[in-house]
Amino acid sequence: MLIRAIAALLLAAFACAPAQAWWEYGHETVAAIAEANVSPSTRREVRRLLASSRLLETPTCPALTIEQASVWPDCIKRLRDRFSYAAPWHYQNVDVCRPFDQEAACADGNCVSAQIERQARLLADKALPRRERVMALAFLVHFVGDMHQPLHSGDRGDLGGNRFAASYGMIAGRTNLHSIWDGLLAERSISTPPPDSAGILAEYSEAERAGFREGTVTHWARQAWEASRDFAYGAVMADPCGAVPAERPVIGEEIVRRLIPIVRRQVARGGLRLAQMLDEALG
Repeated sequence: MLIRAIAALLLAAFACAPAQAWWEYGHETVAAIAEANVSPSTRREVRRLLASSRLLETPTCPALTIEQASVWPDCIKRLRDRFSYAAPWHYQNVDVCRPFDQEAACADGNCVSAQIERQARLLADKALPRRERVMALAFLVHFVGDMHQPLHSGDRGDLGGNRFAASYGMIAGRTNLHSIWDGLLAERSISTPPPDSAGILAEYSEAERAGFREGTVTHWARQAWEASRDFAYGAVMADPCGAVPAERPVIGEEIVRRLIPIVRRQVARGGLRLAQMLDEALG
């Protein structure tokens, strides 16, 4: 009875909360990896810019640290009309059952990949007002994290898995594939020993870390798109492009254990790639 009560409380808590990619933990871990792997001069510049985050005039959504900045773009969703223009920037619904076609999902630059490149350009432009560069920094930190959550980069026409009902163990009800990957699975994966940013990076050699940094934003988006097909959908369906199961699939302990390394790798990739982009924009 106690376990059922705890599960019900968890479900109620996240069902009523604002939609947040990777919840706070995933974004903050990507940001922490990036901050630990930028050059000292870039780290100083990041902190100098964020010290001016009061210019954003969002007192309910602080951005004084890179961890706070990493969740600022989700926090400002509560401000509704003021920042509603940014809503489509957090994702790109590229069909995993067709050849990779990012352009079709990025009309007028309203997708996460295009915004990562745009925010990096804005951040690098020292002629811009500081407020614009601080905002660009927060958006860049967040969007690199978003893109590495596979269901923000690929889907089956179901709003990134939001319309794909699934259960996480005994937690069911309003849960869906997207919410599981965004929160419950991310929390479990990042906290699995060795936990957090240092523990995740310790699993990879220097050569592997260098390999993570290679490629373009489009290349990274394609990797996340492939992970969406192969692991997000592939973990609960024999054929990721087959018919949706008649019964709600359950992501149980066996599946979770298979997915933990995938999630941790995406977080490591996101953090190291963000570090590289920050060095290029601010170094």
